Amino acid sequence: MKLGAFSISLAVKDLSISKDFYEKLGFGVFAGDVEKNYLIMKNEDSLIGLFQGMFENNILTFNPGWDQNANTLASFDDIRDIQKDIKNHGVKLATEADESSKGPANFIVMDPDGNAILIDQHV
Repeated sequence: MKLGAFSISLAVKDLSISKDFYEKLGFGVFAGDVEKNYLIMKNEDSLIGLFQGMFENNILTFNPGWDQNANTLASFDDIRDIQKDIKNHGVKLATEADESSKGPANFIVMDPDGNAILIDQHV
């Protein structure tokens, strides 16, 4: 199972303060929009999403179909196939992607400690 690009999505209190902090650690703005209260920051292959007021807790995020530079991969495991595989392993889903759909979709699973894992396909 190929989950795609990995990042951590951080629920931040102040986007500007968090941006400044991560810039001091060598991260630069890669994507996002301050006006929409989120930035994606990158340091080599490490990605951090900063999200102000969008969700309560931090989230582990995987993007099937993307590499670490948000380039679409020629070959990847579709999110619906990943979802079926995870369900077949007995993992309960917090949200589900419509298995009859095509293209972009997402679903969420919770790990045993209550950490949210977002599988979010954009292609």
